Amino acid sequence: MSEKTTWRTLVGGREVEIPATIDGVRQALAGESDRLAEFEAEIGRTPAVQLAQTLVMWALPPDAWAEIDTEMDRLAAGDLSGWTPMEDLPGYNPAEAA
Repeated sequence: MSEKTTWRTLVGGREVEIPATIDGVRQALAGESDRLAEFEAEIGRTPAVQLAQTLVMWALPPDAWAEIDTEMDRLAAGDLSGWTPMEDLPGYNPAEAA
């Protein structure tokens, strides 16, 4: 079995690959010593159950974060267009989620 070393996500409507390993994120941050040191400190204290979440947060490129920030600002301003409440999703059953 081959382990995946990248993830795929959408940024600006385009599919991009981001590192899915600690070493991959280290390589991506290699030219940014301050961010690399911050990553090393955070990944070292991250509980195992949160490793994937922390890794992807550091792996996302800056333009992905600009997109996320724009969406969060829009939502905070009350514009919920384009979003569907979880309760309205097909197959959603809160009894199963508990």
